Amino acid sequence: MLTLFYAPGACSMASHIVLEESGEKYDAKRMDLAKGEQRTPQYMKIHPLGRVPALKLDDGSPLTENTAILPYLGKRFGLWPTDPLKEAKALSVVGFFASSVHPANAHVARPERYTEDKSAFPGLQAMGKKSFHEYLKQIDAMYAGREWLSDKYSVLDPYALVFYAWGLRRELPVAELKSYTALKDRMAKRPAVQRVLADEGVKL
Repeated sequence: MLTLFYAPGACSMASHIVLEESGEKYDAKRMDLAKGEQRTPQYMKIHPLGRVPALKLDDGSPLTENTAILPYLGKRFGLWPTDPLKEAKALSVVGFFASSVHPANAHVARPERYTEDKSAFPGLQAMGKKSFHEYLKQIDAMYAGREWLSDKYSVLDPYALVFYAWGLRRELPVAELKSYTALKDRMAKRPAVQRVLADEGVKL
């Protein structure tokens, strides 16, 4: 049985939704990041960086990083494209989300990762918020004229939902992003998404 280590409202929400969509029995281990549960010796053996998500596989071995976990879950549960070119495009989206969109938000939430100079924090946070907003506009354009980022619902869409929720948290005008907001509305109607949002205490 798979075990997901997650934190409410974190990027692990994407994997949480995918597992809930699967209908397969899994174990969900909630991590309290504020209490530092992600930095315990036990958890650091699972994820040496002390972050979420982490997935413990059926054989007990760990898998970390959204760039690995989401494609794995997608292939396991039929939420990943099988055509080679479409798979490559899906990997491109996952890479964009993980290497550009997420770090922009991290500059707002975790400026201490990028400098020890606390006087530089406001500048880092301001640029991070600006960049994050621009990336959300790009995601909005990616959804223009389509329901899902791939040919059908896939792991890409729960991952995109994470950043919409973060945009709300950052008080960005995400409601102006019509295509992205339509995606949020479609996602919010899915029972699996509703269960995860309730469990994690995330409001859209």
